[in-house]
Parts: sequence; C-alpha cells; structure tokens
Amino acid sequence: MLGAVGVVFGDIGTSPLYAMREAIAVATGGSAVTLRETVLGVLSLILWSLILVVTCKYVLVLLRADNNGEGGTLTLVALVQRSIRKGRMAILMLGALGAALFYGDAVITPAISVLSAVEGVKLTTPELDPFVVPITLVILIALFAVQSRGTGKVAAFFGPIMALWFLSLAGLGLIHIADDPDVFRAINPIHGIAFLVHHPGIALFILGAVCLSVTGAEALYADLGHFGRGPIRAAWLGFVFPALVLNYFGQGALVLSNPATADNPFYRMVPEPLLVPFICMATLATIIASQAVITGAFSLTRQAIQLGLLPRMLIRFTSASHSGQFYIPRVNSLLLIGVLLLVVMFGTSSALSHAYGISVFGAMVVDGILAIVFIWKGWRWAFIAAFALMAPFLTIDLAFFSANLLKLFSGGFVPLMMAAVLILIMWTWVRGSAILFAKTRKTDVPLTELIAMLEKSPPHRVRGTAVFLTSDPDTAPASLLHNLKHNKVLHEKNVVLTVRTADTPRVGNAERVAMERVTDSFWRIEMKFGYMEMPNVPRGLAILRKLGFKFDIMSTSFFLSRRSIRPAAQSGMPLWQDKLFIALARNASDATDFFQIPTGRVVEVGTQVSV
Repeated sequence: MLGAVGVVFGDIGTSPLYAMREAIAVATGGSAVTLRETVLGVLSLILWSLILVVTCKYVLVLLRADNNGEGGTLTLVALVQRSIRKGRMAILMLGALGAALFYGDAVITPAISVLSAVEGVKLTTPELDPFVVPITLVILIALFAVQSRGTGKVAAFFGPIMALWFLSLAGLGLIHIADDPDVFRAINPIHGIAFLVHHPGIALFILGAVCLSVTGAEALYADLGHFGRGPIRAAWLGFVFPALVLNYFGQGALVLSNPATADNPFYRMVPEPLLVPFICMATLATIIASQAVITGAFSLTRQAIQLGLLPRMLIRFTSASHSGQFYIPRVNSLLLIGVLLLVVMFGTSSALSHAYGISVFGAMVVDGILAIVFIWKGWRWAFIAAFALMAPFLTIDLAFFSANLLKLFSGGFVPLMMAAVLILIMWTWVRGSAILFAKTRKTDVPLTELIAMLEKSPPHRVRGTAVFLTSDPDTAPASLLHNLKHNKVLHEKNVVLTVRTADTPRVGNAERVAMERVTDSFWRIEMKFGYMEMPNVPRGLAILRKLGFKFDIMSTSFFLSRRSIRPAAQSGMPLWQDKLFIALARNASDATDFFQIPTGRVVEVGTQVSV
C-alpha cells in the first residue's frame, strides 16, 4: 500500500500547498465577500469535490473499468470498442483527445509541483529567489533520470516518505482545527452551493481554484496497472482522504482565527523551527506528485501503441511480478524536455497555474463520456441508468473545465497546443497506417496458395535455412515474396515465424515455441516470450532441436521486410501529413535490435510503398 500512497496520490497529496491559498485569494478579491463566508464556502467545495470526483467517480466506479489490470482513458476506449460494432473510429478519436490532454497534464504537473515547493525557500531566505528556477531544473532532471530504475523501486523509495507527508498533513490539521471548530459547518454542502449562488460573478474563478484539489484523480486511474485496484482504494479511503480533509479544515480554522495567515495558510500552519525541514519535505512530496503522472504517461503510451495510435517504441519492463511496471525511454526524454521548457518559459508557479487545469479536466470530461458508453454497452445497463450514474460527475467535470477556460489567454493555451500537436500525430499515424495497409493488402498472397504454386513450379534451391518474420502467419511474408521475385531462389528450409508476447513474466522452454509442419520445406512457428523477457529469436529457434528441427545459426538467414515509404501524388492525406507519417514510421523501433537477431545474418528486403 505504501507504493500506491507514494506514487498514485502524489499529485492530490500536494494540493494543500496551493489549492486553499488560491481559492481564498480569488474569493476575497470580491468586496462583498466576507472571510468567514469565503472559508466555509471554499472548504465545502473542496470537501465535496474530493468526495464526488475522486472517491465516487474514480475510486468507486472507474477503477472497476479495467482492461487486464490497466486503467486510463485508452483503457475505456479499448473496452468500449470491444462492446460496440459501429462508431469505433469516433470512440478512438475521442480517446486520442483524452490521451493528448493527459500528456499535457504529464508535462505541466512536474513543472508546477516542483516549482511551487521550491518557491517555499523564499519564506525563510528571500535572497534565494533567483536560484528557484535553477534548483527546480536540477531536481526535475534527477527525477527523470531515475525512471529507468523502475516504477516499483521508485515507489518503494517514495512510499515511506509520502506516508510521513500525509501523517504530517493530518497532524498539522488536527493541531489547528481547534483554532476555530466552526469550520466543521463546511461539511454541509449548502455552504458551497450558497457561496456560488450568492457570488455568481466570481463563481467560475472560484471553481478554477478549487479544482486544483482534485487534479490528481486522472493520474490515479491511469496508474491502476502499476499498483492494482485494492491498494489504491485502501490507501485513499483509509489514509489519504482523511489526511487531506483534516489538513484543509486545519488551514480554514487557522485563517478564521488569524486572517493575516490567508496569504499562505499551509506554511503558516507549520511551527517556525520546523519550517525549513517542512519545505524540504514538501519538495519531496511534489517530486512524488510528478512521479504519478510520469508513470501514468508510460501506461497511456503502451495502450496507445496497442490501439494503433502511435508507432512501436522500446518498452523496458522493470518488474518480474507486475506487468504494469515498465519504462519507455523515448517518452521519458520527451516529457523531460517539455517540463524543462515550461519551467524556463513561465518561471513561477503562479504564472504556470494559468496553464494548469484545462488538460486535466478535459481528460476527465472524456473519461465521463466514455464511461457512460461503456457502462451502457459493456456492463449492459440501461442507457438511462448509465447516464444517471455518470451525469452528476460529468456535470462537475464540465463546470471545472469551463472555469479553467477563463485562463485560456494567460497560459491555458499551452496544454491545448500540446494536445493539438499530439492529436495530429495520432490521427496521422492512424490514417497513414490504414492507407498503407489497404495498399499492401492488394498484393498479399495466402501462404498455402504460394506454397502450392512453388510446388508446381519450383525455383532454384539453395542450402540453409531462411526465417521470414511476419505478424500474420496465414499470409506469405512480403520478404519471402520479394526474395523469390528478385533472387529467384528458395532455401531448403523455410520458416514463417511469428513472435508474440505472453501475459506472464517469463515463459518456460517447454512453452516457448509451437511448430507446424506445412510441407517438407515449409514450417510455421510461433514463438512466445514473457513480458519481462527481451525477445531473443536465435535462442528460441535453438529449442527446436529438441523437437527434431535442426537449426544452425551460421547457416540461417533472417529475412525482414523494410518498407521505404514515399509520398504519393494522389494520396488520402495532404503532402505535409504524408511526410509526418513517413517520419513517424522511420523512428519506430528497429526489428533487428528488438528481436536480438545477429546483424550479420539479417537480410533486409526493401519495398517501396507510396501513401
């Protein structure tokens, strides 16, 4: 459970640093609002946001919507697509929108979280103000550098620290609630509703600040695959949620008893001798908050690849006991570059806060829409029942999203621009792949038909074994067809090989390969590797000796098809989009390295295809 506390709830766990402060600052800007009315209204809104958005929507409902243990927006896409027959492309594009918005959150959260904590040093030593940005950059570089060690190891390190953080939050809250027990009146939701009704001019601005308290909910769902439903629910309901409520109420009581503390109620709760250690702990907590969205981005990328939204990338699994713990080097590098740019561009957490929220609640709105469809079609509820269940949550998400749109021109355009770029990339990959598949499909030949043709008119035979890699064992590999066309030869032994990934960490040698003899010179072989194993095709083929298949690596050639894609004069996409798709295809993972095939035994047969 400590791992779940350390990573999954990092973002929500740092919200007391700024949510209450920002909300009070916005509310008290209106001359007609009294401080007591503000505190009770804001506390009520924060409390019921935590209850409705995090507890009810995500912890109790959406955590049940998992795909083989994985969560997140694209999990809902996969589940919905499995449940419907029509409108799959629309659902896929809706999921792409949600995924793109989440990536925006994954870039902004580390920047604003670490910046907000490091800025706390100005309370003790104002002279350090010029060093806030450099310190932040160093911390962020170190955070992304340790990702390769694995989510599990990172979580094991962060877990105890975050547990201490939440205990500190609860302790500070308990100490200061006694300052003004009147804060308990905020439990009544009427105070929050009345506050919004009586002050409609600032209602959206208030919601834009209050929503900061629940921004980690989407990352919580995306990290389902890393820790599992049980630990996340137990940690939230039994530990994190009570600690947050106590801290928020403690801040409210402190402000009511001493209005001068409203400028920074969180740090004003800390006894002065403990302020420096607490700033250090807050910095660690914000680093952990960043970890939550980083791991969520890894999960989302893997699902995007499986759904065909992104090209294949190298994925390194880091746990032998949990398939959801892995590291994607390319995503890690791109996130780091984006985070560092935001820190340098905005410079302060206050400036960066204007870019925060749109991406988070845009993704939450997408989750709500997809959840309605899945509950209706997947769980087979009546549409009215599914809509009735999710409509209150969707209404809240839309309200928060609308409130954050007020920040559009002061920084909110940043996540929208990021999302637009990512959606363009995903749509280009989906569209280009479909065009490429349609063009290559025209030349596909069933393997059995090709073998029958070769038996009637046999080509020249050469010694040795030829292995042709393909994802479809029923269709003749393109590399085989082009070898026959250009070299006009056929090896003594020909293997049509398909490599698949199992759901277990490792696969024993007895289950590694399955062989089917088609003719005296053709074999169909399926090879399995566990998700913790790096695929090694030569070692897998060596096992075939026990099955009576003689294999010598020095007399074996591996044939791979490498497509050279060119833009067509008349294509289904504009020229610039053709070029983007070609660039994405060229940067996909190399099959020779991925399958650990000796480069000296590889024959790449190039084919030129236009899209």
